[in-house]
Amino acid sequence: MALKDWIFLSFLIVKCFFVVKVEGMVQEKEDATIPITTLSPPEGNTTFLGGTTWCVARAGARQFDLQNALDWACGLGMADCRPIQAGGPCFEPNTLLSHASFAFNTYYQQNGNSDIACNFGGTAILTKTNPSHEKCIYVTSSPRVENMKSEAPPFTKERLSIVWWKIAIILLLLYSGS
Repeated sequence: MALKDWIFLSFLIVKCFFVVKVEGMVQEKEDATIPITTLSPPEGNTTFLGGTTWCVARAGARQFDLQNALDWACGLGMADCRPIQAGGPCFEPNTLLSHASFAFNTYYQQNGNSDIACNFGGTAILTKTNPSHEKCIYVTSSPRVENMKSEAPPFTKERLSIVWWKIAIILLLLYSGS
C-alpha cells in the first residue's frame, strides 16, 4: 500500500475521532446552557398520584378541531378505535364528543398517562370521573405500556465513538486487502 493511501486512511480515522469528540462537546455545552422551563406538572404516569384519571374530549371544543384530533388519535396516534366503530361496544352514543373521548383516553392510557398525551390541540381535558357507560369500558392503564421494557442499552457517546472506530478499522482492513 502506498504512503499516500496510509496517510489518507489515517486522516479518515482521526477525522472520525474528532467528529465524535466535537459532537459530544457541543451536546454537553448545549445541555448545560439551555434552561428548561416547565409550565405544567411533571410528565409521566400521573394515574396513581391523585387517583385514577381519564382523558376526555372538552365540551365546547370546535367540531372541526375535535374531528381532526379524533382522526389523528385513531390514525398516526395508533389508538385502538375499533370499539367506537359501528357495532362496537362504544359506538353509542354516536356523537363526535363521545367517540373523541374514547379515542383520546385510549391514546392517553397507551402513552403513560402523561399530561401532554391529553392535549389534542386543546380539545381534551383530564377528569377523575369515570366516563365508562353500559358496555363501553374506558381503560385506566395500558398493559402494553406497563410491561414495556427496554431490551437495548442506551446509546451513549462513548459507544458512538467505539462504533466509529470499528467502522474505521473495517474500512482500513478492506482497503489494505485490495
